[in-house]
Amino acid sequence: MARQTVPTRPDRIKWLLLAGAVVLVALLGWYGWHRYINYRHGGGVTVDRHRFPIAGIDVSNHNGVIDFDQVRDDDYQFVYIKASEGATYRDNAFERNYRDARAAGLAVGAYHYFRKNRDGELQARNLLAAVAGKTLDLPLVLDIEDDGKDTHVEHGTAVKRAIDMANHLKRHGYRVMIYTNGNGYRQYYKDNFAGEDLWLCSFRSPGSVLDANHTMQQYTHIGRVQGVRGAVDLNVFMGNKRAWNRYLETVNATQSSTTKNNKS
Repeated sequence: MARQTVPTRPDRIKWLLLAGAVVLVALLGWYGWHRYINYRHGGGVTVDRHRFPIAGIDVSNHNGVIDFDQVRDDDYQFVYIKASEGATYRDNAFERNYRDARAAGLAVGAYHYFRKNRDGELQARNLLAAVAGKTLDLPLVLDIEDDGKDTHVEHGTAVKRAIDMANHLKRHGYRVMIYTNGNGYRQYYKDNFAGEDLWLCSFRSPGSVLDANHTMQQYTHIGRVQGVRGAVDLNVFMGNKRAWNRYLETVNATQSSTTKNNKS
């Protein structure tokens, strides 16, 4: 019979140290990844709510059923709701989100995810049909960004389609805002939409973004808000309460005769 080898004390210590090192490396890796994700999605951004007291969220069907009364009580004043995408898609939660957000007393806006491979006027008609008969407190938004799709579309063609869409909406009495990120600001907004309001996605503290005169800023994709399950996009209006009230008045002056009676 073979003699059984019993680990000595030094061997046990060696294996314990090795196991501890493995655990430490795993924890450091998790921490680094967590920090990276937060950085990529704005988790470390701080907002001075005294300087920027008007805050909001933007949502779609991916956020599930939302309790907008809780959102309001958590000190948020507005919500942008996805209404449509491309030439035919409608967000299936738009009607519910619109109804519940208005009932909670939030300022409500609608946004459209722009597709570069679809005609601009057709996309405008899709959005107009989605918001027909609805009172909107905020401009209609074109969400224009490079997401890895529609990469075959020539840049000039994409810009023309976006301009066509914006012009079609304006002809129907709507104020238009462009949502985009830093790259989209340079590629689409700066030379083509400088006269329109800008909603900028930037994972920098509001007030530190000096190269864009934007109306709103989305500063994180991983916010936490009462009434919303899971992560949600957070935004601020780039002004104080007085500026916000003036802004709502100017939008209302433009859209008051169209939001309930528009036709595509």
